[in-house]
Amino acid sequence: MSAVRLPPATRRPGRLRRWAKAWVSPAFIDFWASHLDPTWSLERPLARIVGRRQESHDAVTLLLAPNRHWRGFAPGQHLSLGAEVEGARISRSYSLSDLLRADGRLSVTVRHVPGGKLSTHLCHHARVGEVLELGPAFGEMTLPSMPTAPLLFLAAGSGITPLMAHVRAQAAQGMPVPLTLVYSARTRADLCFAGELRGLAAAHPNFSVHFALTREVATATNCINATLASDESLGRVDEALLAARVPALADRIVFACGPGEFVAHARALLATQVREFQAEAFTPPPRVVEEGGHVQLTLAASGRTLEVPRGMPLLAALEAEGIKPAAGCRMGICNTCACGKRSGTSRDLHTGEATTEPLSALKLCVSSAVSDLVIDL
Repeated sequence: MSAVRLPPATRRPGRLRRWAKAWVSPAFIDFWASHLDPTWSLERPLARIVGRRQESHDAVTLLLAPNRHWRGFAPGQHLSLGAEVEGARISRSYSLSDLLRADGRLSVTVRHVPGGKLSTHLCHHARVGEVLELGPAFGEMTLPSMPTAPLLFLAAGSGITPLMAHVRAQAAQGMPVPLTLVYSARTRADLCFAGELRGLAAAHPNFSVHFALTREVATATNCINATLASDESLGRVDEALLAARVPALADRIVFACGPGEFVAHARALLATQVREFQAEAFTPPPRVVEEGGHVQLTLAASGRTLEVPRGMPLLAALEAEGIKPAAGCRMGICNTCACGKRSGTSRDLHTGEATTEPLSALKLCVSSAVSDLVIDL
């Protein structure tokens, strides 16, 4: 039989793909296709890094060219990126920070997390030409194509990245409704996109931006105010700042995104004071810990039985035993680690609620065992 050169992936399975899958495994086909082009695969979404830009002292934007298996996204969503680091395949979730370009390229902004293997690789070692695995886009913090109410975006830390995609989407439409962005960071060196945001504010009367710097100090003079621009303030986002910077606050649809503490603070300030409030936290929720002891965890598919601590996230407990289920955000957002629960009592670590009902989508990263469990792994 003569060798068959596989074409680039297409969105719909063709006759050649169906024939190939009937005779050989997708992994075998992908292995040989990658020798022709690293982004060729039978089914897997892959992307090549085609550009990188430093956004702050500890964050980079990667410009990615995906293959045809990737299905696109809406501003405000995230995706999982996978790469091989130190001989192991690692996947984590990151935000899409720009609109999908006309040439199909997309941008992901990654902030370095000390000790984080994948963020260290992407921020410091990944180079143009490297191929990454892509997961489908996910996340519910999206807007209708043409919003009808004024908007308020509250961002802190990495929370700016999905909101930046929204800002760019609104700018592409000419800022059809009033939009205010309040962006909290420790210092100016931590700010991403500051120059672009100021440029958009100058170009669009309907858009304003304010930077709240929580750890900035005076450097040029003993007079702190002399070091601050007109769109900057020192300290946390609070009621006084919002009253001064956000007109018609009660009419706003609010999106808040950032560390859990920041989101909780924003919710307490605004949830009952505005037209609508949506939020996503970029840090795991507080962990509800049971009173000591261990329970039995049975993996139905393999028949393996483990002893795991009560109160520990099931994903962490499995990884401690050398079992590595597919995982992404580790915050209960992306559903990558979800699996079925057949029996037993589990606890949702977001809410503290325990449930004895069988579940079709037990999120391992934010669930713990209260009693013996049987899960579909």
